[in-house]
Amino acid sequence: MSFNDDEQIVAPQDSGSRPTPIVPGRVQLTSINNNTAPLEESKLKVMLELTGGDSTNDRPGLDLVAVLDVSGSMAGDKIAKVKTAMLFVIKKLSPIDRLSVVKFSADASRLCPLRQITEDSQKDLENLINGLNADGATNITAGLQTGLKVLNDRSLSSGRVVGIILMSDGEQNAGGDAAQVPIGNVPVYTFGFGINHEPRVLKAIANNSMGGTFSDVQNTDNLSLAFSQCLAGLLTVVVQDLKLTVTRVKDDSTIEQVSAGSYPQSKDDVIGSVTVTFGDLYSKEVRKVIVDLLLLAVSNERGADVLEIAYSYSTGGRLFEAPPATITVRRTGTSLDQEERPEVITEETRLRTARMIKEARVMADESKLNDAREKLVEAQNSLEDVVEESNPLIEMMKSELQQLLKLMKSQEMYEKQGRPFALSSETSHDRQRFASRGDVESLRLFATPRMDKYLEQAKSFDEDPSKPLPSVDEDVKEELAANPLAPIAGPLTFYIQAAIQSLQAIEKIISRGL
Repeated sequence: MSFNDDEQIVAPQDSGSRPTPIVPGRVQLTSINNNTAPLEESKLKVMLELTGGDSTNDRPGLDLVAVLDVSGSMAGDKIAKVKTAMLFVIKKLSPIDRLSVVKFSADASRLCPLRQITEDSQKDLENLINGLNADGATNITAGLQTGLKVLNDRSLSSGRVVGIILMSDGEQNAGGDAAQVPIGNVPVYTFGFGINHEPRVLKAIANNSMGGTFSDVQNTDNLSLAFSQCLAGLLTVVVQDLKLTVTRVKDDSTIEQVSAGSYPQSKDDVIGSVTVTFGDLYSKEVRKVIVDLLLLAVSNERGADVLEIAYSYSTGGRLFEAPPATITVRRTGTSLDQEERPEVITEETRLRTARMIKEARVMADESKLNDAREKLVEAQNSLEDVVEESNPLIEMMKSELQQLLKLMKSQEMYEKQGRPFALSSETSHDRQRFASRGDVESLRLFATPRMDKYLEQAKSFDEDPSKPLPSVDEDVKEELAANPLAPIAGPLTFYIQAAIQSLQAIEKIISRGL
């Protein structure tokens, strides 16, 4: 059976034409590194930051598939929480968005095709969600495969953002292993609901996707909050298919390592380049990449180009390739104990802390709970040595370690609560993307401004679902009113930087000619 019956987008008569997107400048690139290096062979770290621009009213439409566990263990309060969380999602989508709902228990079924969000379809979708009942086994594989088929069979797909949110409260006890399902380029955001879900399978599904995360929602009252954070990202995608390429400069440098979390890397050994593929980037979301360079020895003092950087992305089906930028350092003097830039130290601290959390989780999985706790205490102590101790990121990592330590008081507590928390932490750090876990309101690693806004809206909605919610279009209008130059700030910055780079290139040519 083909699912090519997705509804086409019909613009309301009074909607007017949507603005043509300005393609350049939707991502800002910043480099951070020491600008001098000795004449002899030495090492240099270059940290690159790719930041998504401000959200605008020319965003691409979203095709979202909600894959919901309705097995027998979901009966009662759990299914009620799912209904409330889904009603929040339905009310936040706009007419350029489409939603399909898939339910699974012993098997899976698509409850509706991808439907354009209108007043009529919202009512239909709300009735459909309110009619959900819990019964049967848990076949996560069937649910995931059905959700993927809905997106893969679409007749309208060009330039649209896609995403799957998959929620389950139990262990898979029917069908095959969902961790083995090939996913492709669709981001799948998984949510472990309650304290009896199987976090390793849900994390594997998210890891197999492009940019997906696993959220640990042990407190069933927090499902609306968790869904709201995921939705805030999907409704603020500023670019798709984001790729970063770094290339060595022959006779001056060699790339030893590129640290970019779990995002796929491809290498071209002939030209000495590494390309990292990030997928979608949200408004104000940041991807930090550390490039470890080996600088070759030189005989005389000079300015040296050591790294070439290029990036590309698409938006609204249009490809944009930024002109290459070059990192230049002054080769001078002899080797000194040059201090690393504070921003680089902070990012390396985060990477080290994430590795230690993973090491502690592996120890706990092997029932070495004392060793695991010691590893977390070691991570805590290392954070105390950070120069930028007041950095909010450092403070949140301290909170993260404290919460995880509490969940390792006993092996039983770890199995039920600690492991899901640790796995969610891992996927969040690997993706540099927010994932709900623990205290959602205080542990805000990688949260964006829209996520903060939707957190408050979801809290209010949970208290009274009958209260009207601002639409996503109203959210954008509010943001634009607060910062009316936002749509052009990014492009202006891009063109200014491009002009500066051109002047610098001309200056280099002239100086070499002399």
